[in-house]
Amino acid sequence: MPFEGFRSKDFEVFTVPGLEPRMEALIANVRPKLEELGREMTPFLSALCGEEMFPHVAKHARRTINPPNDTWVAWAASKRGYKALPHFQVGMFESHLFIIFAVIYESQNKVVFAKHLEKNRSKVKKSLPDHFYWSMDHMDPGFTPHAEMSAKDFSQMAERLEKVKKAEVLCGLRIPKGEAVLENGPELVSLIQSTFETLLPLYKMAF
Repeated sequence: MPFEGFRSKDFEVFTVPGLEPRMEALIANVRPKLEELGREMTPFLSALCGEEMFPHVAKHARRTINPPNDTWVAWAASKRGYKALPHFQVGMFESHLFIIFAVIYESQNKVVFAKHLEKNRSKVKKSLPDHFYWSMDHMDPGFTPHAEMSAKDFSQMAERLEKVKKAEVLCGLRIPKGEAVLENGPELVSLIQSTFETLLPLYKMAF
């Protein structure tokens, strides 16, 4: 079954109260779409990155009380997992879909990426679209638009990545729920592909 995009009701799973009811809604409505998107995007990402990439759909297995506020599919160059590696993600909060590159706190690549980011900050500033965004916490839907990032901001982000154990970095595109492209599977896949192409230099900088 080809990927069909996301409807408004898919975002509404994050309004369901309680861990078990929300997980049931998520598993029934959203996870099959993330799994299909994972399969559909894997050959493209493997070719783009020049290495075999593997999809990983969030299971939220560690949760015992609080229901998840977001969910995602991630791609990384390991079948065993993605958190320890630089990776790409497509996921959603109640308010929006995100398409990102990420190095999160479990990854040893943070220091490498931090050094390359500091060295190439002017190139990064010029190469990414103004409407992309940056975040330093994958659990927080807050963000800074790329257009507002200064050289000092990049330096501070690099320094934090290098020195703070829990620091992480995410960069990519946000699409508010209700946007027409979200409900058009082929158009959304095309947008995800072009976003990952734009983010590829960041991915390469993490090695």
